[in-house]
Amino acid sequence: MKNIPVRDPLWKHIYIPEALFEGMNTKAFVRLTRIRQLGPTELLYPGAVHTRAGHSIGVYAIAKRLLDVLSRKGADSWLTKTGEISWYAAALFHDIGHFPYTHSLKELPLEDHEVLSARVVETGEIAECIKKAGGEPEQVAAIIDKERPCSDPETLFYRKLLSGVLDPDKLDYLNRDAYYCGVPYGVQDTDFVLDRLIPHKEKGIILNSDGILSVENLLFSKYMMYRSVYWHKQVRIATAMMKKTLYAALEKNLIQADQLYQLDDQSVFRLIESIDEKNIFPEKKCATDVMNRNLFVVIWEGLFVQNNPNHLILEDLKKRTEVESKIASALGINPAEIIIDVPEPISFESDLWIQDENLPFTQSSTVFSATTVQSFTNSLRKIRVAIPKHYCVRNPVEFQKKIASFFDLGYN
Repeated sequence: MKNIPVRDPLWKHIYIPEALFEGMNTKAFVRLTRIRQLGPTELLYPGAVHTRAGHSIGVYAIAKRLLDVLSRKGADSWLTKTGEISWYAAALFHDIGHFPYTHSLKELPLEDHEVLSARVVETGEIAECIKKAGGEPEQVAAIIDKERPCSDPETLFYRKLLSGVLDPDKLDYLNRDAYYCGVPYGVQDTDFVLDRLIPHKEKGIILNSDGILSVENLLFSKYMMYRSVYWHKQVRIATAMMKKTLYAALEKNLIQADQLYQLDDQSVFRLIESIDEKNIFPEKKCATDVMNRNLFVVIWEGLFVQNNPNHLILEDLKKRTEVESKIASALGINPAEIIIDVPEPISFESDLWIQDENLPFTQSSTVFSATTVQSFTNSLRKIRVAIPKHYCVRNPVEFQKKIASFFDLGYN
């Protein structure tokens, strides 16, 4: 079967098997061309208009290079041709079930997008394309959805490659997002990283100490990208405003969960606009304001303290909504006009095994100890409270004092 060349701004010519290329022309994959990789980030970085489809092609490119390196170093002794094609398909279609508008839907009561992706690749046009290429749709689904029961060693090997410290997903999105945002923080020396990897049948990949630098660079790059791009306060508030609208619509049974699964960035706004229940759905204006680039203004922020019970309850979206109502009452504003944003727990995975030191990465000769890695998360997670900008001309200092009292002294 011939390969089709695809031109990518990062990885240049990428050669994709014709049958998998056909999968890129299916309705399910084309939807990804209408989902921006970074959602509202273009409000801050105008160049950040790249798509999930472009990212998926990039992940395929890295996955192909990764497997070539590992095969040359001995992994070919336990890999099959069918498994290799399934691996390529898993990389290309891993985001096929991704939600629209980046992570606005992440905390909502929905199925994980990996579960949705696995379901899509098992049936219909995508499954037929995978079979035609020589892969197994069921194996592709098992690689993508790591929660599926699986005992096949080869599939488990691929699963560890797709989701790990130095996986193709991170190597593409850090480089790609940095490129389109015009920032240097996410850039990785991809060739150096891949050259240092050693295949391991049970662990997926391991390193020698000469590869520690590649992990250190990736961890710090990820931290810098979260700090400057992914969790920038404007991006967080735009995302939280969309989340507030959709959560309210679900809670009030104005929409159903399965209506959200196959939407893109534009159709999710159209769905919200179609809800004509102004009296019971004032939260609709949050999404309308995002669409019109009229973002709420952050009036208070503070570090999320892991052992503070008044902070911990905010991880529950229902509890967070209740606290929003209490603060709104104290401020004398409508509960639909206040946002509490709490970034989800994030993992800076660093469990790679360093072979020549016979130690896990955080115990090896790196400066990135487990404590240091944990400090990344601790410094990034901030509680933010935002309200419409017209309220901020009243008495912002008084508002800030009242808000701070909720987080310092409790909610009653």
